[in-house]
Amino acid sequence: MITSRFACSLTLAGVLLASGAAAQDRLSIQGNQPGVAFTLRGGVASAPDYFGSEDYTAVPDIAFSFDGLTLRNGRSFGDSDPWVDALGFGMRGSFRYISERDSSDHGTLRGMDDVDAAVELGFGVSFTSRSYEVFADMRRGLGGHEAWVGEAGMDLIARPDDRWKLTIGPRLFWGSDDYADTYFGVDSDEATASRSSYDADGGLLSAGVEMGARYRLTDDWGLEGAVTWENYRNDAADSPIVDDPDQWTVRFGVTRAMRLRF
Repeated sequence: MITSRFACSLTLAGVLLASGAAAQDRLSIQGNQPGVAFTLRGGVASAPDYFGSEDYTAVPDIAFSFDGLTLRNGRSFGDSDPWVDALGFGMRGSFRYISERDSSDHGTLRGMDDVDAAVELGFGVSFTSRSYEVFADMRRGLGGHEAWVGEAGMDLIARPDDRWKLTIGPRLFWGSDDYADTYFGVDSDEATASRSSYDADGGLLSAGVEMGARYRLTDDWGLEGAVTWENYRNDAADSPIVDDPDQWTVRFGVTRAMRLRF
């Protein structure tokens, strides 16, 4: 699973590098020219092997963000410049991929049922100013779980100069009963002498902090990284399969702004 995702990351990076010179005539939306602007990120992250694991592994980090859209009638949404924040209230898409959990790979989980990979899709709302941003997202899972989850957070924003953007702020994560039981519950037929059965209820499952930094190399290329700490709460923290309630994720990647004309 990790190998296939890593290959996808390398392929994406290769396409971006190879298209740099050939696509220059398409990479600019000036004034009212119709087109769409978006940013791709490809890199690597260090994340727990599974929710609650005390062991970490390197995984690919891939992300997509929409920047702006200009229609033929001149109406525009967002901003074609990826380095300019769209101020005020906004809507946004929300996506998360959760890799499969193979219980045979982890001593704490051995004997439990495997959990398939899951994709979470949804939407969110946000308010952005020059000095802070607040947001709330809701997603529905497909695959490994088919439950509802929600996230909320706030970032304080600092811009030491026109190339740097620094952020720090709290994060909260909620999951429904089905979500909590999928990743933190233990069925009666999975219980052992050292692992009691456990019915995990939903609610607030984690709280934490994220620190991020973005650096502008050129108008199209940039560097981006973040460190996230989250602490499991309530039924997630009490789960017998959680070896460490403090979970860390570190990511670093290269960003590429794309501006395609219609």
